[in-house]
Amino acid sequence: MPMSEHPLLSRTALAACTLLLAAMATPALADPCEGRLPSQPGQQFNGSVRYVGDGDSLCVGNSNDPNAWVEVRLADFDAPELHAPDGRMSKSLLQQVAFGQNVVCEARRGRSGRVIVHDRVIAVCRVRGRSIGDLLRALRAPEGGN
Repeated sequence: MPMSEHPLLSRTALAACTLLLAAMATPALADPCEGRLPSQPGQQFNGSVRYVGDGDSLCVGNSNDPNAWVEVRLADFDAPELHAPDGRMSKSLLQQVAFGQNVVCEARRGRSGRVIVHDRVIAVCRVRGRSIGDLLRALRAPEGGN
């Protein structure tokens, strides 16, 4: 029997398999933050910390709508990656320090010289006037990420 007539290899089945494989290969969003990012160093923004992604990434917003939340990579603290030995502890400490807190953030240039890297703004964020990086170091949060 020719391959084109084989019941398991019909065009419909091939199309369905192709769609399934494409869906499986699509990466999931790492976080719900979808707001517009500040693009210039020195730009300030504020809001509540609505989401903590790992030990040095969070989302700031003034509403419950994730489409308005700004995704931040802390400029003044490098935490271990989540899969690293201290990664979960780092995330927990950032949650303790920042989650639900009102913050004032200022966009900065990262090591690459850019303000936006990997769809996040590089920024220093402050809780009651103290930088989150300083607050994490005061708790002896593990450092040493990317």
